[in-house]
Amino acid sequence: MIYVIATAELKPGTRDAFLAEFRRNVPNVRAEKGCIAYGPAVDVPSGIKTQIPLRDNVVTVVEQWESLEALQAHGVAPHMAAYRERVKDFVVRVSLQVLEPR
Repeated sequence: MIYVIATAELKPGTRDAFLAEFRRNVPNVRAEKGCIAYGPAVDVPSGIKTQIPLRDNVVTVVEQWESLEALQAHGVAPHMAAYRERVKDFVVRVSLQVLEPR
């Protein structure tokens, strides 16, 4: 099993538009072979002292895949290329953490 934490840093004021496009693509991703979980999340104040500062222009995507091969296939899926084209004007940078449980 593979976990992915994807962090999308966005241009100021574009988070809602980005999330609308992201949500349009979620059913396509969840239908992919090997997708266990896939969804967006945004920072929320918790009052917990060790929490990092809130990021208004960030969307974190939490993913779970059956295998690294399934994740790699996801990255080249046609609907992902179309999605990346639709959101390219909102995105400053994307970073990934690819993890496996131990």
